[in-house]
Amino acid sequence: MDIEFPDAAALADCNDYSVDDLPAFAVARRERDPETVDDVPAAARGAVDAIEGFDDLEPGSSVAITAGSRGIEDMPAVLAAAVERLAERGFEPFVVPAMGSHGGATADGQRETLAALGITEERLGCPVRSSMAVEAVGEDDLGRPVYAAVDACDADAVLLANRVKPHTDFRGDVESGLAKMAVIGLGKHRGAESLHNAAIATDFADVIADRYTVLRRETPIVGGIALVENAHHRAALIDGVDAADVRDREPELLDRAREHLATLPVDDLDLLVVDEMGKDKSGTGMDTNVLGRYDFHGEAEPDSPSITRVYARSLTAPSHGNAVGIGLADFVRRDLVADVDFEDTYVNIATSGEPRRAKLPFVVPDDATALLLSCSTTGVADPGELRIARIPSTMDPDSLVVSEPVADELRERPDVTVGSATPLALSGGTLTADPYR
Repeated sequence: MDIEFPDAAALADCNDYSVDDLPAFAVARRERDPETVDDVPAAARGAVDAIEGFDDLEPGSSVAITAGSRGIEDMPAVLAAAVERLAERGFEPFVVPAMGSHGGATADGQRETLAALGITEERLGCPVRSSMAVEAVGEDDLGRPVYAAVDACDADAVLLANRVKPHTDFRGDVESGLAKMAVIGLGKHRGAESLHNAAIATDFADVIADRYTVLRRETPIVGGIALVENAHHRAALIDGVDAADVRDREPELLDRAREHLATLPVDDLDLLVVDEMGKDKSGTGMDTNVLGRYDFHGEAEPDSPSITRVYARSLTAPSHGNAVGIGLADFVRRDLVADVDFEDTYVNIATSGEPRRAKLPFVVPDDATALLLSCSTTGVADPGELRIARIPSTMDPDSLVVSEPVADELRERPDVTVGSATPLALSGGTLTADPYR
């Protein structure tokens, strides 16, 4: 099916405004001095040694280490150091892709996803065993099956490794972290689909905690390496957690993660322009904590930030066409839609349980059209008063180009530097590339 979207000329008559009616824009930068781990490999090695379950493991035992699909800057180094330390202790480590249905829900796709993140056998110094085979190891409190990867079940021990951070779908004592890595990651496609469906029927956090208890009892999970990132997406804390302590320790780590969470320095916008969305930027394509919108069944929308419209300009190459979260935007550029692999996207959406996030937004031919349409869709009477911010992605909300009304506000903040405002520059309807310097 071919869809013909209107061109710029066809949409130009939607209102009487031109680019000249838009406010001037200024480059802004939020400055931070976050807590940072000085030696990531040393911290990862220490985390391995802090897990008591390895003390009872016989030399030559196999250890499956989880590796997820998120673009976590320090995770390749953490995994490589963990592999090295486990080998030094006489064990035989290998890595298992633990990412639910990502990578097109195929073994080769998941291996490719890891490789795109710099997680390869050559980098790690150990095998990467990619398979979608799972087995049901028990039932949760709802009487639904709990799945685990066969590769992990066959190992003598399982070491979870994941970032602990606020989730993009829900709030609870347990969100993204080690328990979720076990339940969704090691559950592969079957486990992820089952978990998300159960979460719609009840409470997301409770289902994760419940199923983690089943997996800890029925599989050889000995513990995990928990990584908390700072606002610059570098490790602020690396912690080794015993399997029995995960449910108690994760809420504490989650509080630390919330303190470091990178969010916009402004709470009220008429339009947020996001240069890139994609799976390497967020599990939902765009981080809902930055957008201020979940759009997930049964979850209340956050009070802040308040953003009337979101415009996504492009899809990252490492996403391999997976545009999950495209429905979180109000406008998307036509070039982005051309890059969407709908099969991959729909598999991920069906697995995650929220079809609204796959809805196709208003498709625009270029940036100028999106900006001008915001004059008609935000409730602002004077285009010169539009509160607009542009960011590279939701991973970097500290780098911005902002309209003059927002710039005036940010100049009052001691942690934000703001340049002089100049008229908006477009070439052929397209915004200037990388204007954040």
